[in-house]
Amino acid sequence: MSAHRFVLGPDEVRERVDKALARLLPDLSRATIQRWIGEGRVLVSGVPCRARDAIGPGSVVDVTPGPRPETRAVPDASVSVSVVFEDEHLLVVDKPAGMVVHPARGHATGTLVNGLVARGSLGGKLLAGDGSTAALRPGIVHRIDKDTSGLLVVAKDEKAREGLKAQLQAHRVERKYLALTLGVPKSGVIESLFARHPRSRLRFTSRSKTGRRAVTHVALLEALAGGRAALVACRLETGRTHQIRVHLSEQCGTPLLADALYGRVSADPELGAIARALGRQALHAALLGFTHPWTAESLRFESGLPSDLETALAALRALAK
Repeated sequence: MSAHRFVLGPDEVRERVDKALARLLPDLSRATIQRWIGEGRVLVSGVPCRARDAIGPGSVVDVTPGPRPETRAVPDASVSVSVVFEDEHLLVVDKPAGMVVHPARGHATGTLVNGLVARGSLGGKLLAGDGSTAALRPGIVHRIDKDTSGLLVVAKDEKAREGLKAQLQAHRVERKYLALTLGVPKSGVIESLFARHPRSRLRFTSRSKTGRRAVTHVALLEALAGGRAALVACRLETGRTHQIRVHLSEQCGTPLLADALYGRVSADPELGAIARALGRQALHAALLGFTHPWTAESLRFESGLPSDLETALAALRALAK
């Protein structure tokens, strides 16, 4: 990126330097702008500034972009990555169950990000954001749980990252999941507040008087096992952590098959055997649609059920017979 000079006109309002530059350079994150300010790369009337300094009509701001910091994610060539789409700006992957998306405590290697860094998809650079946490998740704009399979998009540059993040925040990304449930939920829209569980840091809850809004659209596709289980489609309007798992369990009373955190051990020996054979929550990110941040092209990808869920579905269908 080349250097920029901005001369603020008489109609400009006074505001913080970092806020003004986030508006003037919409393809950059505010964190990146703040880092450049801290590195002395932003001058106001020829003098280095602070992020909180105010600028307004007549101010002259010079910005000299800096290099992206290196990611701390260790390349791991042993991680096999299934790529369904890739161009110079982003890629869409089909993640298998059992794979963590990015390094975190207890998962320094073996994650999707480790595999992408090894294959050169992320260029070995941090795409946006700063600090130790961001340095371990380059390009990641949304996640799916370790034991959930399916589609997610990864950004290769900052414009792609910020554009995808804006679409997610505006609920303009299409995300549909297929799930197997214990019991048969009704089709409909689930809307609730969503917060961390008061008694468990690993869990979230929709039975809270405070929190963020969460909306899941549930469609019953097929009742299974004589009404003891079901195949459902869940479309996310919002994307809270564990949202589908929590909503199906708490709001519908029909938890995911084999969900060890939000589910239950079925007293039904036949369902219990199918759950044990599956060994992970029965949830698959089957559809992903978004607008390409660079080309404005509408992209839409689908992924069929993986073999372990197909086996569980066939076993549940057989029980009805």
